Amino acid sequence: MGSPAGLDFANGVPIGQIPDEGMLQGKAGEDDVIIARRGDQFFAVGASCTHYSGPLAKGLIVGDELRCPLHHACFSLRTGEALRAPAFDAIPCWRVEKVGGNVFVREKLPAAAGKAAAMQKTPESVVIVGGGGAGLAAGDMLRREGYEEPITMISADDSAPYDRPNLSKEYLAGQAQEEWIPLRSPDYYSDRKIDLVLKSRVSAIDVNQKRVQVENGKTYNFGALLLATGADPVKISIPGASDSQLHYLRTFSDSKVLVEKAAAAKQVVVIGASFIGLEVAASLRERGIGVHVVGREKQPLERVLGSEIGGFIRGLHEAHGVVFHLGETVVRIDGKKAILTSGATVEADFIIAGVGVRPSVALAEQAGLKVDRGIVVNEYLETSAPGIFAAGDAARWPDRFSGQLVRIEHWVVAERQGQVAARNMIGRRERFDVVPFFWTRQFGVSVKYIGHAEQWDDIEVDGSLQAKDCAVTYKLNGRRLAVATISRDRQNLQAEADMEAGLQVR
Repeated sequence: MGSPAGLDFANGVPIGQIPDEGMLQGKAGEDDVIIARRGDQFFAVGASCTHYSGPLAKGLIVGDELRCPLHHACFSLRTGEALRAPAFDAIPCWRVEKVGGNVFVREKLPAAAGKAAAMQKTPESVVIVGGGGAGLAAGDMLRREGYEEPITMISADDSAPYDRPNLSKEYLAGQAQEEWIPLRSPDYYSDRKIDLVLKSRVSAIDVNQKRVQVENGKTYNFGALLLATGADPVKISIPGASDSQLHYLRTFSDSKVLVEKAAAAKQVVVIGASFIGLEVAASLRERGIGVHVVGREKQPLERVLGSEIGGFIRGLHEAHGVVFHLGETVVRIDGKKAILTSGATVEADFIIAGVGVRPSVALAEQAGLKVDRGIVVNEYLETSAPGIFAAGDAARWPDRFSGQLVRIEHWVVAERQGQVAARNMIGRRERFDVVPFFWTRQFGVSVKYIGHAEQWDDIEVDGSLQAKDCAVTYKLNGRRLAVATISRDRQNLQAEADMEAGLQVR
């Protein structure tokens, strides 16, 4: 997957050096370029993912797609187009020429033009309720597909769509600048004629009149509607805790508050040994703050990843000074003391609760849409009302891989649902058959997870957790449902491709 140092593709490279279904990285002028090969076809594209600059040469070729090893963004080898989130922007392409037994990379090709509007149907307008990953991905895809009618995105948030996963990771740890967090620049919305309405909460949907109303009384008509309302943190009540002591992390504003409070804190308590709780714990510990994690669980992440990885994650945290109080909860606050069920006390400058979220379904319920532990949608992400779609944390859809209705709170899933819903608004009739993917990063260790296993009867560990080099496979009745990897990003990509191929033949 690598390349000889200083390899200049402008001078040509022997065909034999480029493995079939593989890649070779080198230079074209000052640019880092990959030559990818599929049989006797050769493609030259940029070497860095447009999401977080992932090394595409370490990724995987699947058909005409090139997939990034970091967060599974997918690009077209033929056009460079970003086919699936989390990347939205294309990678550059170069013209390739074969001369004799060599391949030469020639001039950079112009960026692909936007698609012509060849749509099965064209709603007179689209309203998107929600300004998270799903909402932005939908608006972006509508414009990329050639939709030219009005798009309005209504968000209760006070910030334009931002990179939510970063809030509990690098940003909270002080390793990411504030300007890195918005997903798009302010000019993006005006350039693409997306009317972004912030600090506005939709209070009602009139399904028959195809109209939404916000709390200030203003109304918006729609030809198609996307509900990307997300989820809200589960709030807890702790006797003695003031609002200035008990915090949650869901929004950019929440994270800013925690960053400000962390500047003067010496020790904090995190309630919940979930992903959000553990990422917060790791980020605050990176700042040198003492962290105590209190959770009802026997082992962190055991319900999602099993006791093996849960034990490994716990050991990783403890090696960095995090103290766990498992099988316990905080029963009351006395000044700066958190009193646990065991009677033990822990000093805390403030407390962060990360005990889960609930899908935001009140708006859908009020509109008479079908709701069952989420907004129920069909395989095309359309709700029980024609022309109204749902995507993201609030949506519950028929997952062909598991054969069940599922609702999954993963960032990449939300973005990809937004993209599929957008295409279906204009009549594409595309099934949402994406295999779920998520990642967590704590103390420099990334766990990548592909698939979805709510329960399993067998876990196979290939490699060593302690060496931070392994693949963990979750099975039920002998069937692989999910794979978690550490330091095996390409294997995770291959598992994704294999699962997708299994869906295609079912």
